[in-house]
Amino acid sequence: MARSPRPPEGGASGGLTLPPFYPILDVDIAQARGLNLERVLDAWLEAGVRLVQLRAKPMHGAALLALAETCRARTREAGAIFIVNDRIDVARLVEADGAHVGQDDLPPAAARRLLGDGPILGWSTHNEAQLQAARAEPIDYVAIGPVFQTGSKERPDPVVGLDGVRRAKELAAGRPVVAIGGITLDRAVDVLRAGASTVAVIGDVMVSDAAARAREFVAVTSTC
Repeated sequence: MARSPRPPEGGASGGLTLPPFYPILDVDIAQARGLNLERVLDAWLEAGVRLVQLRAKPMHGAALLALAETCRARTREAGAIFIVNDRIDVARLVEADGAHVGQDDLPPAAARRLLGDGPILGWSTHNEAQLQAARAEPIDYVAIGPVFQTGSKERPDPVVGLDGVRRAKELAAGRPVVAIGGITLDRAVDVLRAGASTVAVIGDVMVSDAAARAREFVAVTSTC
């Protein structure tokens, strides 16, 4: 991970570089599929994953903190970037590498005040108006999606397609673009070639043989 200092008035982060594969450790999906979160994470890290987000929407309090601490310890040992979804407080407590917020979470400026200047901050966008607004926010990367139909959210926003990824690249003000939503192994290369810096994947990598699937994603995305 490398970047130059963020400009004092927000805007482009100054050159953050992210690995091209960004799996999301989702508690809901793990529970629905009978997967052990820690085993999945270990499998990903052993397969070469170096960027992970923890998304634990149904968890709170001590249980969430304990899980985040475990993830932080294992990602640190592997030399991987660790991002916490939504919970800025938890990200700070476990000294995560950063946090990710959505349109219904804390506004990026407020999240940045709590998070501090050093950690990574990402923000979800779903349309051109939100992409335009992101240009003035103190964030390090912009996420766009859903790129394709997805079952990972109960009420997903409209699909943006590859054209939405291309437009996000144009409006990103030099920041990395994280594409998310319905991205599978056979679609990952097309999404990266459309302008995404990295592909965020949930459903197609949270599987029983997580190590094998993650190795396939790492191999495919590293060619772009």
